[in-house]
Order: sequence, then C-alpha cells, then structure tokens
Amino acid sequence: MEYEGQICRSPMERGSFMLPVSVGCSYNQCYFCMLFKHLTYRELPLEQIEGELQRVKRAGGNPETVFLGDGNAFQLTAGRLLAILELVHRYFPACTTVNMDATVQSILEKMPEELSALARAGVSHLYLGIESGLDDVLTLMHKDHDLAQAYTAIEKLQRAGMVYDAHMMTGVAGRGRGEENARALAQFYNATGPGRIVNFSLFIHRRSPLYRLVQKGRFVPADEAENLAEERILLEELAVPVEYDGFHDVIPVRVRGKLPADREKMLAKLDAALAVQRAAAPLVAVV
Repeated sequence: MEYEGQICRSPMERGSFMLPVSVGCSYNQCYFCMLFKHLTYRELPLEQIEGELQRVKRAGGNPETVFLGDGNAFQLTAGRLLAILELVHRYFPACTTVNMDATVQSILEKMPEELSALARAGVSHLYLGIESGLDDVLTLMHKDHDLAQAYTAIEKLQRAGMVYDAHMMTGVAGRGRGEENARALAQFYNATGPGRIVNFSLFIHRRSPLYRLVQKGRFVPADEAENLAEERILLEELAVPVEYDGFHDVIPVRVRGKLPADREKMLAKLDAALAVQRAAAPLVAVV
C-alpha cells in the first residue's frame, strides 16, 4: 500500500484492512493536532483506490472489515462513498463492515436518506472527535462543532443505523478543569451511547497552534496526575455499556476494557498509576 502521511486510527481497527481514499484531513484546524498539518487535503482517484483493491485481492486478501482513511473519509460526498463501497464489495465479497473517521459537520451535511443508503452499503462505525464535553473548550481548541451540533449529528447517524465511536482527550480542558470535563463527557456519553471510546490523553507538540496558546498564557496544561484523575472520574461515571481504550503518551499507562464488566479492574490500574504520579514531580506532556 502506498500511504502518504502518518497512519492514525483507533486501536479497535487494528484487525481492519486500511484503504486510503483521501490524503490528509479536510478540516485540519484543530489546535492540538499535528497529524496532517504538512499535507494538502485531496481525494484519491477512484482508479487508484480500485488498483489497491485489485492488488490485495491478487495477494489473496478478502477482509471482513475495511477502514477507510485518512483523517476524515466521511467528508467525501455520499455518491463518492457509495462508489467506493461498491468497489470494496466487488473485490472483497467477505466484507460486511466498513468504518471510518468523521466530523460532526460531515454528518450534518448529509441528508438522512444518504446516511441510510451508506448504512445499507455497509458503513457501520463512524469515529467522531468529540474531544471535550465543554463548549468553551471545543471553541478554544478550534473544533468544527459545539455540543448541540454533536447531539444532532449523532442522532442522525444512529437513526440511519450506524454506530458512533468517540475520540476524546483527557487534559484538553487544561489545568484545574479535569474533573469538570470528565463529568461533562460522562453526561454526554451517557446520553448518546457510543459503542467505543478512545482516549488519546493530550500531549502538546511544540509546533502546534495549541503550544502558541500555552506561550501566550491562554492555556495551562494539566499534569499527568490530573489527567489520570480525570480518566478515573470518567470511568466511574460512565453508565452505558462501552468498550474503552485509554493511552498516555509520556507515561507507560494504558487502561482498556469493557464497561461495566471491567470497571473495577480498570479503576485499580488507574489508582496504581495515580499513586506513582502523585509521588513524582509534576509531568506535563509537551513534546
């Protein structure tokens, strides 16, 4: 596979075949994200997409799950996506599930009948970067939506028969607001029922727009102890069944499992990590 840029997808998609259908991110304005800043967004030609499907088929590939890349594959028009899905099913007859990243706006832009057609064509999970449960934080991070729009988009995709999965970031609200953000996110998730939650705990790249906010004093990063405490509150308050996976880039802690069954095991792991971080010097994830 020829791939331009950095591969970034949910760990729940590790067994999926990744099929690039675009390069970069159509929005590419979130202040914390540096994954696509060096790329110019563009759609890949259908001929190139079909060539990749042919290559994998010749090699004996026939995956059951396909993940469409890159940063926001759902930005493609419904017609374009349906054409790609037709190719996927032609070359991979075993494929029953097609997942991809989406933005709130890319869902709101599509008509209900288009969403239903995409679901019938195999689109199952859409990963949404909700990131925070606080509107002022979403604004500060230059997200493309507010919470009201997120509620509307999620209701639309669920009515169409798709599942929404959430990307979030402990620490995104800044120092002193971890508990507030955790409770707001738990309220949002309990109301919207994601199938999966992936927490990429915030780290700040020195070339990112967010780092410039830090330099100006408009954002004060939380340390890793507060991020872990925020994660703990979230896991305590989640009342819906959900698969969870949480990463911390600068400390060797990963908490994953299914709620509610694995809650106590996950909380115990966080408690152990918290004890270590609280006994150490404050550590902020700036790279």
